[in-house]
Amino acid sequence: MIGYILRRILMTIPVMLTVAVVVFLLLHLSPGDPAAIIAGDHATTEDIERIRVSLGFDKPLLTQFTIWMGQLLQGDLGVSVFNKVPVWELIAQRVEPTLALAGTTMTFAVLVAVPIGIIAAWKAGTWIDHVIMGIAVLAFSAPVFLIGYGLVYQFARTWRLLPVQGYTPFADDFTGFWRHLILPAITLGLVFAALLARMTRSTMLDVLNEDYIRTARAKGLAPMPVLLRHALKNASVPIVTTIGLGIALLIGGVVVTESVFAIPGIGRLTIEAVTQRDYPIIQGVILVASFVYVLINLAIDLAYAFLDPRIRY
Repeated sequence: MIGYILRRILMTIPVMLTVAVVVFLLLHLSPGDPAAIIAGDHATTEDIERIRVSLGFDKPLLTQFTIWMGQLLQGDLGVSVFNKVPVWELIAQRVEPTLALAGTTMTFAVLVAVPIGIIAAWKAGTWIDHVIMGIAVLAFSAPVFLIGYGLVYQFARTWRLLPVQGYTPFADDFTGFWRHLILPAITLGLVFAALLARMTRSTMLDVLNEDYIRTARAKGLAPMPVLLRHALKNASVPIVTTIGLGIALLIGGVVVTESVFAIPGIGRLTIEAVTQRDYPIIQGVILVASFVYVLINLAIDLAYAFLDPRIRY
């Protein structure tokens, strides 16, 4: 068991190195002169050259990468070109709204998707199954921004039940905190819940056709113990895998959702950095998001060993 855990941890090192190389090359080899973009349309040649020298763009690409990796290994993500503030500080200022939105979204999606996926598998072929899967397909096919604007129009503009935009810190106002998170969490969680519900149904159907499930039913066990104690436990590995893959949907969806609902999180920070061509912020956010995604997948890989003891071998 310990050897399995150590191998999985060591495998994250080359993954993060690969991500660092790709992020560096993606920004530095993209078309256009970053210094000219940062300087603006009315900058002179001297202004552009001065910015290029100050950012180190005049050095060879390998030298730039070596300097950047050295700073990265020391925990330095650089300084914002426009704000002149360390990237770590900017990310720390925006991390609370994003974590709150992501946590609420994951909780909502799992609590909704897993039960309805189990019900759809239990009632497979009936009108209940068709309705659940039809709603799931519709939710998964709809763009996040379309869902967001639809919820805003109905719940905020028409019924005036919830605020349209903004964010209230948890420490400032408990009620306002949740009121501002309900619509964004539902917007972002519907797509993930649809995917998770379909996977739960498919996996549960496979398990429900196994011999030991038929034996349990033949012995007279009630439907709920059969579904939860026997079927769901053995179907948990693919479900947990889907939850891990859903983190990728959250990373991409947070950017759109925070823009729709004007939440001052890391997604909004990314949009602002891309608009201003603030390369240190873009690099820092991508690296932090990739690191979080790798850690979550590492935790899911380690959870496999507890859900199915055969996996560690």
